[in-house]
Amino acid sequence: MNAKAVEETAVVAPTVREPLFPFFDLKAQYAQIRDEVQAAVTRVFESQHFIYGPEVAAFEEEIAAVAGTKFAIGCASGSDALLLALMALDVGPGDEVITPPFTFVATAGSIARLGTRPVFVDIEPGTFNLDPQKLERAITSRTRAIMPVDLFGLIADMDPIVSLATRHGVAVIEDAAQSIGAAYHGRAAGGMGPMGCFSFYPTKNLGGAGDGGLITTNDPKLAQRLKLLHEHGSPKRYEYEVLGMNSRLDALQAAVLRVKLRHLEEWTTARIRNAERYRALFAESSCREHVTVPETVADCRHVYNQYVIRVPQRDELRQHLQQAGIQTEIYYPYPLHLQPAFAGLGHKRGEFPETERACAEVLALPIYPELRAEQQECVVAGIADFYK
Repeated sequence: MNAKAVEETAVVAPTVREPLFPFFDLKAQYAQIRDEVQAAVTRVFESQHFIYGPEVAAFEEEIAAVAGTKFAIGCASGSDALLLALMALDVGPGDEVITPPFTFVATAGSIARLGTRPVFVDIEPGTFNLDPQKLERAITSRTRAIMPVDLFGLIADMDPIVSLATRHGVAVIEDAAQSIGAAYHGRAAGGMGPMGCFSFYPTKNLGGAGDGGLITTNDPKLAQRLKLLHEHGSPKRYEYEVLGMNSRLDALQAAVLRVKLRHLEEWTTARIRNAERYRALFAESSCREHVTVPETVADCRHVYNQYVIRVPQRDELRQHLQQAGIQTEIYYPYPLHLQPAFAGLGHKRGEFPETERACAEVLALPIYPELRAEQQECVVAGIADFYK
């Protein structure tokens, strides 16, 4: 093919603008608290106490107060929190743990890592959370726990889940990685089952300067077990009761998180305000018939770790917005039951239709506390422009 023919048949890639504003703006958050964070970090360095110590102990007490629990045990990540919670229950090969297939991989991954079978139950289309109506049929004699997920900042419908679990004698481990500060009928995230698991990944509503996690519980025996497991199974130096793991929350992370925790309520209120503004903007927009905004639930506080809408032609819309300089994300584009990592479970397309439909329709819009009204207006105008 000659040069002219190559030129004529070449596909010209669409122009992608530089982002008008970020999807996350952690720099804006840090600018507000720079002096506080630097003072906290300096305090740790001056002490040279990087493992455990007063910062970790104080942070654990503060999070227990937020969750309304007696105990909180820090660990290295939200993924480790889920794994440690299962280990504390002695979950292992031959057991089953129920969880939704529409979530981050760590939820089901923590189950599978122990040789346990993840048993998937489909989600409610409005909340994206595990559907309690479909739960009982999934319980068998091998079920050891139910792991509901508080997706996007809205707590799962815990009353029927906990009631069913109690009736069948199985534990509930609440994956509260995205829901710190949320509430369900007057109760806080992380405090409604035997254990709640949190993540402090930097983009979370309460995010650290790296990885971090924590488990909450009201059970003193579980608290003691968790403390043992996250320190190599060692009650004292060089003595090992069980095989545990090295999963501690560093003092530097605890110090930074303690600073941010003081601002969490203010930031959460700003997220809720931004979510309400989106709702109003979409209600007035020409694209309102194409956009399904996040569902709210009576007497429950949604903290909008993500602001996730449902739209037709999601991928085409996202490309349109990208070309306009508007950043979005997809949580989550592929259901866990169809992921290669879980192929051994033998699931096929169509088994969990609400999950599969959500994976094709969800689109996350910027929602961080510092997001300005005119930026939200820009997002909604971009979506309206696509559907006009």
